[in-house]
Amino acid sequence: MYVCNCFGVTEDQVKRHAAGGACTPRQIASACKAGTDCGSCVRRIQALLGRGAYPRTGSAEQGSLADPGVPQRLPEAA
Repeated sequence: MYVCNCFGVTEDQVKRHAAGGACTPRQIASACKAGTDCGSCVRRIQALLGRGAYPRTGSAEQGSLADPGVPQRLPEAA
C-alpha cells in the first residue's frame, strides 16, 4: 500500500527505513523523500513509526498515556 503518492513510497519501504534506523518523519524523508512534497502522508508516516498519530487511550485504573510526540514537563524542584 502506498504511503506517499507523490514519490510512490510504500508502507513496506517506510518500515524498512525505520528498521534501518530512521526513527522520525524527517529521517524517513531523507531516506526516500516521503513527506517532502504535499505533506499529506506525514501523519501516516508518524503512525507507522508509532509517534503521535494515535488518539490518547487509557482508563481510570491504568491512567492515560501521554502523547509520545509531545515533550512532557518534569516536576518542579521543591
